[in-house]
Amino acid sequence: MAPSQRTVNFYDLLSVSMDAPIADIKQAYHRILLQSHPDKRGDACQSADGVDISLIKEAYTVLSSEDLRRAYDANRRDSPGTTGPRPAQVVSLEEFEEETRGNVEESEEGPWRYPCRCGGCYRITVALMDEGEHLIACNSCSEVIWAGYEVAEP
Repeated sequence: MAPSQRTVNFYDLLSVSMDAPIADIKQAYHRILLQSHPDKRGDACQSADGVDISLIKEAYTVLSSEDLRRAYDANRRDSPGTTGPRPAQVVSLEEFEEETRGNVEESEEGPWRYPCRCGGCYRITVALMDEGEHLIACNSCSEVIWAGYEVAEP
C-alpha cells in the first residue's frame, strides 16, 4: 500500500462517509478540487491549503472503484490506530464566527469558522453537520476538533 494511503483517510480528505455512493464521491472530489485551486483561495482560511492535488486524485481513484475501495477499507480495518482522529476539544457552533465575503454575510447554513491556535482555522456548515460530519480539521495543521450544536426545545 502506498504511504499516502497509510497516513491519510481518503473519506476524511474528500469529506464523505464510508457508505457514500460513487455519485457523492465524485461530487466531493470536484468540490475539493475547486476549493484547492489557487485562484479560489482568497484568505488563509479558504480551505484545502497544503493538500496535494495528486493525493486528492488518488483518494477519488480508490474510492470510486469498487475493488480498490474494498481493499482500502479492509486495510484500514486491519491497521492499528485507524479509528479516526481524536478531537483536541469540543467546540459549540455558538463559538464559531459567521464567515463573510466582502461585507455580505453568508446564509444561516454557514460557513462558519473558528480560529486554531496555529493561526489557521476550522470551517463548518450546517449541511456538513446534518450529514454527520462533526470532526473538523484545521486548514493549516493536523489539529482536529468536534463541532456541533444542541437542538433547542420548541
